[in-house]
Amino acid sequence: MTQQTDAFSFPANELKTLEFWRTQNIFQKTLDKTATGPVYAFYDGPPFATGLPHHGHLLASTIKDIIPRYFTMNGYYVERRFGWDCHGLPIEYEIDKQFGKSTADIVAEQGIGVYNQACRNIVQRYASEWRQTVERIGRWVDFDNDYKTMNPEFMESVWWVFKQLWQQDLIYQGTKVVPYSTALGTGLSNFEAGSNYQDVQDPAITVLLKLSDCEHHLAVWTTTPWTLPSNLGVCVNANITYVLVESPKLGKTFYIAKDRLQEFEKHLELNAIAELQGQELVGKTYLPLFKYFAHLESEGAFQVVADDFVTTDDGTGLVHMAPAFGEDDARVLSQAGLNTHACPVDHKGCFTDEVLDYQGMYVKDADKRIIKDLKLRGNLIHQDTIQHSYPFCPRSDTPLIYRAIPSWYVRVESLKQRLLKNNEQINWIPGHIKHGRFGKWLENARDWAISRNRVWGTPLPVWQNDTTGDCICMGSIEELAQYSGTTVNDLHRDVVDNLIFSLPNQAGTYKRIPEVLDCWFESGSMPYAQKHYPFENKDAFEQ
Repeated sequence: MTQQTDAFSFPANELKTLEFWRTQNIFQKTLDKTATGPVYAFYDGPPFATGLPHHGHLLASTIKDIIPRYFTMNGYYVERRFGWDCHGLPIEYEIDKQFGKSTADIVAEQGIGVYNQACRNIVQRYASEWRQTVERIGRWVDFDNDYKTMNPEFMESVWWVFKQLWQQDLIYQGTKVVPYSTALGTGLSNFEAGSNYQDVQDPAITVLLKLSDCEHHLAVWTTTPWTLPSNLGVCVNANITYVLVESPKLGKTFYIAKDRLQEFEKHLELNAIAELQGQELVGKTYLPLFKYFAHLESEGAFQVVADDFVTTDDGTGLVHMAPAFGEDDARVLSQAGLNTHACPVDHKGCFTDEVLDYQGMYVKDADKRIIKDLKLRGNLIHQDTIQHSYPFCPRSDTPLIYRAIPSWYVRVESLKQRLLKNNEQINWIPGHIKHGRFGKWLENARDWAISRNRVWGTPLPVWQNDTTGDCICMGSIEELAQYSGTTVNDLHRDVVDNLIFSLPNQAGTYKRIPEVLDCWFESGSMPYAQKHYPFENKDAFEQ
């Protein structure tokens, strides 16, 4: 008979190994052994402190462990600090769910201080679970000396980074159309907006706009009827051929792109009257579809403009322009001299009292009412449903809209050539990323909207004079104390928003602007901020 042996237990052996590493302080000994060796800088992009690790975290953690181990075995000193992303929408969204209300409502009722304290309280909720899981996969990383993006030392370094950009004239304020979450009441980056596309069905309608000087109409097409009350222009392509057609059924004549005629003949009997190039339509004016913003006619609204972004792939070849809700709309009408927009939508995505007939309605819900009203007025000539891929908020899983909001930007486009040049020096694995996904992203890089109209985050360190409009950018706690006369030990909004000051021989009072920084700006500042550079560790960091 063969002798029976106890089965080997992998889990038991793993736990035994972990216990040995802990009791003998093995990780620290590897650091001590290489302490005098050359430094290999390892930067660990941290997780948000709002949930448990998932497969993606564990896969990345494995890679993050292999590389430092390799260089340690080659004699390098590799510091490996664990970190926590503590600010931004993931944290705020958890608080909103906890209170069962929106951020704006909580702050209005209880104040920024109460809200921010609630955010602080949940940050380390999952810390022990993270540590247990990361250690269980065998990763060596320093949890005892971790960094948090909400620590005042980290935030002060972020302020310093911001001021470096400010002093190089790389920060500016502008109003642009950005992806906007009505559930969260804030603009999002294009990266965030592109992370959660879903297939949806939307109305696709064709509407007639009557020209001012004759009985002819312009046929425009849109999949966002809720933007029609804010229409301020119509765009054609100067090089596209358009046709003036008559519809016996409607008893009306209207312009449509020649290449789209066949599609519309499926729904209407149409007789062609004349052909012309798009350029011949430019400058024609039309009557506003709604009267809410008719006063903007004196500023150049309600006329036909031209741009190459207009195609005949769908629609009518004439594009309805609402510059408050479309990036191309804002760009083209601004180039045509119309530097205003109509934005009758509040931070929750509901119509304001500027559009009295739909006041208080959520814009997507208003589509049906608007379509019905246009049909009753005789402006609607065709209605259909389109299925397309549409961006949703990655946090609330609700449809995004595009909306003009004032934001603070970094002039990334002015740095594009430097970024591309530096990318050539990077060893990417796998190699195709270099000129593929990342390289293409750099080639198309745009100015970065770094401000958010939120509460829990690193405040933009800009104080603005309420009389002159002049701005002062703070780069440190000490600098803030010099101006305000108060030394603080926290830089969150509930502390610094209360600090105001005046300057000798200057009218007005300086108050901090309300925005906070996009938490990705903090992530980008991490190499400096985890070391509290340049306030501490200056020599070590610069080496």
